[in-house]
Amino acid sequence: VQLQASGGGLVQPGGSLRLSCLASGFSLGDYAIGWFRQAPGQEREVVSCISRSDGSTYYADSVKGRFAISRDNAKNTVTLRMSSLKPEDTAVYYCAADLERSRCGENRPPSSSLAYWGQGTLVTVSS
Repeated sequence: VQLQASGGGLVQPGGSLRLSCLASGFSLGDYAIGWFRQAPGQEREVVSCISRSDGSTYYADSVKGRFAISRDNAKNTVTLRMSSLKPEDTAVYYCAADLERSRCGENRPPSSSLAYWGQGTLVTVSS
């Protein structure tokens, strides 16, 4: 039972990547799903979140206007489209299920009650 993130890689500044989060062993549609990242030597931070059913979303200020989160419950997948990437976006990206909140929003990030972490995917933004 886990969420597996994929799609990372090396990209030049200003480039784009699409990350996928695939659920195995459970129904992704039962949860709000968040994307998180951790850069070397830094604490993990919230990137984005999408609600369980109404499509409402949350974005960290650092990625607003550049990242877009979406979900396809039928495919058990959440996607994070990243554009205008910057070197400071370099990190390992993870997805996780929110066990406490079913809805994210403008000022409503994921809770701290998160589960089903899998191995992350490394995004490196460098020229």
